Amino acid sequence: MTPWLFLAPGMAMFLIYVLIPIVQSVWVSFHDWDGLGQMRWIGLANYSELWWDDAFYTSLKNNVIWLVLYMLAVPAGLMIALFLNQTVRGIRIYKSLFFFPFVISQVVVGLIFSWFYAPGFGLLYAMIEWLTGRGVAILAEEDYVTYGIIAAGLWPQIAYCMILYLTGLNAVAPDQIEAARLDGAKGWRMLWHVVLPQLRPATFIAVVMTVIGALRSFDLVSIMTSGGPFGSSRVLSYYMYEQALSEYGYRMGYGAAIAVVLFGIMMIFISGFIWKMWRDEKGL
Repeated sequence: MTPWLFLAPGMAMFLIYVLIPIVQSVWVSFHDWDGLGQMRWIGLANYSELWWDDAFYTSLKNNVIWLVLYMLAVPAGLMIALFLNQTVRGIRIYKSLFFFPFVISQVVVGLIFSWFYAPGFGLLYAMIEWLTGRGVAILAEEDYVTYGIIAAGLWPQIAYCMILYLTGLNAVAPDQIEAARLDGAKGWRMLWHVVLPQLRPATFIAVVMTVIGALRSFDLVSIMTSGGPFGSSRVLSYYMYEQALSEYGYRMGYGAAIAVVLFGIMMIFISGFIWKMWRDEKGL
């Protein structure tokens, strides 16, 4: 009974704050509800409406872009961690500089990059204007706005992956490194065949958290553009908020349907990665 007693508090918290809300969200998605009045059963009507909703597809497309580009944080974090995992003069200063984006709020990150992109006085705007003769307002252009927000999100996400890999590198077995060197392995061969296999736990956490971060990208969108211009930078989490909780919404059932779709996408990616890691561990 001892292991179960130790597990019980965590399992209870997981049940109350994760599993039950998931079931409740699925249940609400089958209803028409404003969050206060009586719930009215409408079956799959919310999902049927999603099928024909252009704003939903725009949000879904943006989430796919977020997911693809956000995965750059994993190799970038690994490269920075390998650079910082050295005993050279001043390395602590470099570590502090790379660690800094992780400790500041996403709201602050959004504001910093909004000023960075701002027409007139923004550094990036001024640089583009100096190079081409015409500045580009990144957050006001439908073709560029999503990429501008993703760049802002990558800054702290790379720092997060870097921290995970730095922790993992501390656990790399030095005897395996020495044995590989005696066998003539170095550079990319050493990284691919000796270091990376020992970093699988860090890679697993980095990938899972990066996927979750890409799919729940709400705060930066809210701070930097509020879904604009003309809804072109919406993502599913922000569209869910607009429909369920904003002044234009109060459609809890429709918002819950969006949440269920987002949860399903997240589970597909994470489950696929877990399955691949399990097969690799078993040698299948």
